Amino acid sequence: MKPGAAGLLAVTALVAAGCSSESGTGPTYTNPASEDTATSTPAAPTTTPRITNPPTTTPRPTTPANPTPHKRTKPTPVLRPKPTAEPTRPRRPTSQRPRSVRQAPMRKSAPTRIVIPAIGVDSSLIRLGLDRRGSLQVPPHGFPAGWFTGGPTPGETGPAVIVGHVRWAGRPGVFGPLRDVRAGDKIAVTRNDRTTATFRVTRISQYSKSTFPSAAVYGNLDHAGLRLITCSGLDSTSGKFEANLVVFADLIR
Repeated sequence: MKPGAAGLLAVTALVAAGCSSESGTGPTYTNPASEDTATSTPAAPTTTPRITNPPTTTPRPTTPANPTPHKRTKPTPVLRPKPTAEPTRPRRPTSQRPRSVRQAPMRKSAPTRIVIPAIGVDSSLIRLGLDRRGSLQVPPHGFPAGWFTGGPTPGETGPAVIVGHVRWAGRPGVFGPLRDVRAGDKIAVTRNDRTTATFRVTRISQYSKSTFPSAAVYGNLDHAGLRLITCSGLDSTSGKFEANLVVFADLIR
């Protein structure tokens, strides 16, 4: 807020008082009585003597030789009262988190490579199908990762699936660091048509193999998605993995 106007000043006025006087009444004059020459006794006056008043004058105020000058009182500034509370500052507009804008799907093209910069994964891709039991095949070795050919290619509408081992022969596999991926990390998949489908991780979930939610992982989508799958939940007694780690991601370009 802009500061207010300056405080007002009170002005002290000087008032000069004038002097006043009343005029008195002068003495009354009477004519002396006339003596009657005919009689020896005095006679009463025949006429009423006229009373004359002398002119009245108002004395002028005398000014002293060295008049004492009046001292001017300095104007007393009127100070604004201090605010009892801090003025309310305008709130800044709250910035809302922009919603993720989904990219239009890409044309069909087989993937050839996957790169996850945040965790240092860089692998070529092989093709995987279904085994005799109808389950998803797994890569024959710890490297490289594999793309499931029964689903859409990365960038097409639907959930593209890429799988890899977390460990192989006692050593970390291609997806060994997958547990360190975080929401917001990017995944780049190079395709046969020399284009790159870039995905952003939305969430990471772990599911027991006995209750794996196939519909949630492999179900139809209205946009281009990606699923990265590896083993997790190592049982120290049996030495087997009892769960699967699934990374969900959406196409951003």
